[in-house]
Amino acid sequence: MVEKKIVIGLSHGLHARPAASFVKMATSFTSEIKLVKNDKNVNGKSIMGVMASAIAKGDEITLIADGSDEVEALAALEKMLLEDE
Repeated sequence: MVEKKIVIGLSHGLHARPAASFVKMATSFTSEIKLVKNDKNVNGKSIMGVMASAIAKGDEITLIADGSDEVEALAALEKMLLEDE
């Protein structure tokens, strides 16, 4: 299991389109993906969970990946969350 604290760089946070892109990328990995914001843990492969988290620009989250491709998953998803759209 690997985890990293990240400050969201997306200008509009994880609203519908970036959330869908995040989930699509997360599901391309076999690892379990979790997002933690304010002690609320959601499945990173669930569009409803990601959108319900209301993650905005500047929010600090913890990104967790656990599985055979966890390092690659964490790196790719972190890059997506840090870059502006």
